[in-house]
Amino acid sequence: MKETMQSDLTVAIKARDEVAASTLRMVLTAVTNEEVAGKESKVLTDDDILTVLGREAKKRKEAAEAYDDAKRPELAARERAELEVIAKYLPQQMSEDEVAAIVAAAVAEVSSSGATGGALMGQVMKIVQPQVKGRADGGQVAALVKQALNQ
Repeated sequence: MKETMQSDLTVAIKARDEVAASTLRMVLTAVTNEEVAGKESKVLTDDDILTVLGREAKKRKEAAEAYDDAKRPELAARERAELEVIAKYLPQQMSEDEVAAIVAAAVAEVSSSGATGGALMGQVMKIVQPQVKGRADGGQVAALVKQALNQ
């Protein structure tokens, strides 16, 4: 995946696509920083890179909302353009109905154990997170789990 992004960066530079080029540079820098973080360097797997991309996408989304709140539409538009570039490398996002179905199955599985409250929330999230990793917003998943548990 990293090689794909590097070749896409070369294409973006040759095409003089400044938004794509600068976004890919930032993402590749974030990946490199993740590789050298800690005591020993490591090569990231595609799943690790997806985690980094998800983090970068979340930053862009939050920054765009902050710029909208601050009445800075030109900066918000720039963040959204960067988000579009990053989204090309992320897996297809799940619909709310798909996430809700996974949550419902997890709640049914866990509720038979007799746990209640926060413990139940944690158990459900442990089951749901691996199934939706990188394909659904964590906040949305948590909200759906809380909603399902309160019914």
